[in-house]
Amino acid sequence: MKRDYLRVFDLNREEFLNLINRAIELKSGRDYSKSPLIGKSVGMIFEKPSTRTRVSFEVAIYHLGGHPIYLSQRELQLSRGETIKDTAQVLSRYLNAVVIRTFSHSIIEEFAKWSTIPVINALTDTHHPCQAMADMMTIFEKKGKVEGIKIVYIGDGNNVANSLIEASALMGAKITIATPHGYEPSKQSIELAKALTDVTLLNDPFEAVIDADVLYTDVWISMGEENSSEKIEKFKNFQINSDLLRKAKKDAIVMHCLPAHRGEEITDEVIDGPQSVVLDQAENRLHTSKAILEFLLKM
Repeated sequence: MKRDYLRVFDLNREEFLNLINRAIELKSGRDYSKSPLIGKSVGMIFEKPSTRTRVSFEVAIYHLGGHPIYLSQRELQLSRGETIKDTAQVLSRYLNAVVIRTFSHSIIEEFAKWSTIPVINALTDTHHPCQAMADMMTIFEKKGKVEGIKIVYIGDGNNVANSLIEASALMGAKITIATPHGYEPSKQSIELAKALTDVTLLNDPFEAVIDADVLYTDVWISMGEENSSEKIEKFKNFQINSDLLRKAKKDAIVMHCLPAHRGEEITDEVIDGPQSVVLDQAENRLHTSKAILEFLLKM
């Protein structure tokens, strides 16, 4: 039976933990000769720009013995009105899996409905599950555990925040979200997560970071949004800077999924400082991508 990875909660706790452990094993340089990707092709449909997601998946597919096929929106008949159903059914005859980066989450859900091969969410406006897995791997590497860790996300309650909430729930981390009024994450993700862990919503970043083990942020203006000076004004007190970082634990780590708008959601001093783990976080996108592909293509 085929499986998809469209949101973090498509996996259970055991599966999520196993994938992180497998990613750590792959990162150590273990042999890939038994990979299920040998002789297989994976399509990559990208409707949004990408650096880390595209490169990490292409390299992951190649390292595991597979053949990546990159398809931009303008290269597909979808751009000329072909239905998602027809595209999904046809590509299922050619490929062994599809990685999709798109806008509305309903697009990838519709694609997965008609696809007979695994579909992986490489980012939608609602979820970014591959990023969340790399985030949890990074926290585990730096802290030696994730369960019981206090993660504080500061900024826009966007797709990254939604997936971070779900991943924290599966891993048993406590998560606090600090946003301006009206910019909270998905209510569905919050309610589902509350059944598994502590989820706290605040509107004061300085209150949120007390006793934090992890500080996390993302851009205030997401891809596809209008660059609004009004929105930036509302977020001006939600910047991760040295003053805010001093309120967290002394050994707190700082995370950002990148790309960063330096001087907006985070300062140069912090993102380039000794507590920043953003480059390790970015690297781990490669290793978790391998683990996800391997898992889904073994099903």
